[in-house]
Amino acid sequence: MDRYRILPHTADGKFEAFGATLEEAFGNAALAMVSLMWDWSKIQPSVEHLVRVEGSDKEQLLVKFLGEIIYLFETRQFLLGRVRTLRLRPLLDGFGLEAALDGETLSSGHEIYGDIKAVTYHELAIEEGGPGERSRVQVVVDM
Repeated sequence: MDRYRILPHTADGKFEAFGATLEEAFGNAALAMVSLMWDWSKIQPSVEHLVRVEGSDKEQLLVKFLGEIIYLFETRQFLLGRVRTLRLRPLLDGFGLEAALDGETLSSGHEIYGDIKAVTYHELAIEEGGPGERSRVQVVVDM
């Protein structure tokens, strides 16, 4: 099963990500997003960041989660290489997400070939698969 697929878009970055569960699809969305900026498969898991976000719905949760990865890159020069764990949980007024992210700190040995400014709600889609079906998310990012 493919983790993600980069889709054509006239001005921005667009992708869809898949998973046997919605959690796996969210994690693969993170890898798809950073693949627009660097080759995540070449990143060694030497630095860990824990991410916790909450959203009123799953769409807001996904946007906040991906936005947190952009924030970590911009403020701590963190290059995501792996989503080790990711859990979604219902809250009284929405949803929560906790993830352990592994990666490296940007150095001269890394190649950065793109820049994402923000995650958008434009064409955002989340399809949670039932038994035997895979989940899918679609995201457009402002580049």
